Amino acid sequence: MKLSYCVVNTNGREHLRACIDAIRAQDPPGLESEIVVLDNRSDDGSQELLAELAAGDERFRVIEPERRQGKAANDTLLLQSARGEYCLLLNEDSELRPGAAAELAGALDADPRAAAAGAQLLDPAGNPQPCAWRLPGVGTALAQALFLHRLLVTESGGSQTRVVGWAQSAALLVRRSAAERIGWLDPDFFVYSDETDFCKRLGDAGFHTLYVPAAEAVHHEQLSTDRSSGERRIVEFHRNRDLYMRKHHGPIAAAAVRALTAFSYLPRALAAIVLPGHDPRWYLLHARKALSPSGEGIREAVERG
Repeated sequence: MKLSYCVVNTNGREHLRACIDAIRAQDPPGLESEIVVLDNRSDDGSQELLAELAAGDERFRVIEPERRQGKAANDTLLLQSARGEYCLLLNEDSELRPGAAAELAGALDADPRAAAAGAQLLDPAGNPQPCAWRLPGVGTALAQALFLHRLLVTESGGSQTRVVGWAQSAALLVRRSAAERIGWLDPDFFVYSDETDFCKRLGDAGFHTLYVPAAEAVHHEQLSTDRSSGERRIVEFHRNRDLYMRKHHGPIAAAAVRALTAFSYLPRALAAIVLPGHDPRWYLLHARKALSPSGEGIREAVERG
């Protein structure tokens, strides 16, 4: 089998039907495919919807882990369960635009050293969003602190397929054999920085990641817009960024990045005082957690049940 569509769903019923409908609208010519959905112990009626969506479709499979787990662990389980040579990792709130799967598969076909290919992500209004970047380090943190990130860190944009440091996994095509070679995704990254670490390890193994702007996917970003659990998400975001730095660059570089990242939020907090629709407390919370990424994150909330 050439292609497996691999979807992680965690209480995403409101977006799930659109995600599956967009997958079914792909049907790249000559690509035998399957749809594999991992339902992450949802309690919003997603199981009933999945039963309806799977009815009569032999290529549709549903995986239900014994307990709710993190994004890296779920993507690994999907990759291990998939039968396709290529696996298109998707969030339940991602909608592929027509032809996206064929563009991503074509990019990997044309480049045997490419192990992953990321689509251009769009917001619900259709505006392109940053979705590929240089790999994190002290240099990228300094660029962000100096507000040069759009010039020196962001690598998405334009119309040409090219090699990037890492691409967001909301719509990321993965060469399954390469993922297996490096030991899949690291479950220590519960959510956030999991795909960054994955792309970094692919690069260390001699592969690279592509950004494919001709492939587009709408991403509703329900996690980032859910502020009801905002502090836990901020803790998880900065904790996993710090984990990435300590894992790949050591404690001194990690400490430098913590300080630079915290500093970068302070001007934003000041600007938020006068800008309508912005809350300075939100940026100050980011600054505190960037400097000291401790506290209860999403992992603890899930494990506590």
